[in-house]
Amino acid sequence: MPVFRLLPLALALTGALALPAHGQSLIELYDAARDYDATWQAARAQYDASLARAAQAKAGILPSVGLSAGASRTEIDVDTPSGSASRGFNTQTGGINAVQPIYRPANWATYEQSKRQVDIAQTQLTIAEQDLVVRVSQAYFDVLASQDSLALVRAQKAAVAEQLAAAKRNFEVGTSTITDSREAQARYDLVIAQEIAAENDLQVKKIVLDQLVGRPGSVPFPLAAPVVLPSPSPADVNAWVAQAEDAHPAIAQARLALDVATLEIDKAKAGHKPTLDAQLGYNVSNNPQGTAQQTGKTRVNAASIGVQFSLPLFAGFATENRIRETLALEEQSRQVLESTRRSVTQATRSAYLGLVSGAGQVKALEAAEASSQSALDANRLGYQVGVRINIDVLNSQSQLFQTRRDLAVARYNVLLGNLKLRQANGTLTAGDLGVVNATLAADAGAPGVSSGAVPSAATMSPVPVAPASAPPTAAPVNPVAPPVRAPVR
Repeated sequence: MPVFRLLPLALALTGALALPAHGQSLIELYDAARDYDATWQAARAQYDASLARAAQAKAGILPSVGLSAGASRTEIDVDTPSGSASRGFNTQTGGINAVQPIYRPANWATYEQSKRQVDIAQTQLTIAEQDLVVRVSQAYFDVLASQDSLALVRAQKAAVAEQLAAAKRNFEVGTSTITDSREAQARYDLVIAQEIAAENDLQVKKIVLDQLVGRPGSVPFPLAAPVVLPSPSPADVNAWVAQAEDAHPAIAQARLALDVATLEIDKAKAGHKPTLDAQLGYNVSNNPQGTAQQTGKTRVNAASIGVQFSLPLFAGFATENRIRETLALEEQSRQVLESTRRSVTQATRSAYLGLVSGAGQVKALEAAEASSQSALDANRLGYQVGVRINIDVLNSQSQLFQTRRDLAVARYNVLLGNLKLRQANGTLTAGDLGVVNATLAADAGAPGVSSGAVPSAATMSPVPVAPASAPPTAAPVNPVAPPVRAPVR
């Protein structure tokens, strides 16, 4: 059997032997990242801290109760016209007192602010969760894209090696020039350099994914064949923009920040308003040796209840200036809200157009892949009959493999584009990973199934190289001919 016919089978067997025992889906690695990623864990801790900080503001409208106790010793000297005397006595006190705010507008404004702070903390956590979804997906498909690139470079290396061997055979039998061999050798050396770079890139991408999910040796599932990419729904950019206005956590956060700034104005204005508190207390004072006025034992039990009124009259214009400051800060928050709306609208439109463009690019590259395959077949046939030279075949091979790499990357970009579009308009959730996860080959870890090194493995078989154009009676390959140089490791 000719060597070029064994090439697809050899590559398939090599891929089967290199298959991992088990792969991980996108959802599985996302769940692992939620338990391990430090950025996400920090966001969760910040959320818990924000809840506790907001709860502290409620203390301003609740009663405060205090328990007090004390003991003291007093020594006194009394001088009178008739003489002087000295005596000492002990004093023991204890009591419990409570204060309930009745009218404190600043405290109530702070309490209302705390409610908004809780909602702001929730929006910040939502943004962090959406960021985690995109980061895991990006790392996941980066590994797949690097695997595809490496597999295609290796397939191209095998094809160029066969073309190099054919060129040498043809030169030995006199049907081609030494130029063909040297061109093929140069192309082979270039592919070796590309393979080294692709191997390094794959290792780097795997390190990033492993560090993100907290497990070594992560093996993402490849795309299932045939590849079916999800399309955006609804297919109207204005509908996505409208969703962003209602659902985007950044807009909600800016809107809540405006409410907080408005309440800050109320707090500043409360500096001119009175306060009213209810007070309740029970205090005991015990003097076993009497007091300064009495020599006998005394004990005083005092229960009190009442209200305390306070009205600020003048504070050196501090309150007026504080009001001016809060009014300016409110206007700043209003402008931040408007800027956030515009940024979200722009990002949503850009993400939608990028997704539509990416889907169109996938279709164009699929057509280009078929055209490149036809061009390679034509150049290979022309090389056999002598109307094409070796460099034509090599260029056709390079064009086909480059198209396949671009197609694989474009498909991953479309899948990521769906998630980034939802992130841009604020509707992205962990549940959206299910749509992307459905495009993966869940049985990729089974024996005999492609490990996903080549995108859409069912349709992207290695390219067979044309056999040498030597006549059937040609002499065998010279055993002393220069061998094909092996890649440098």
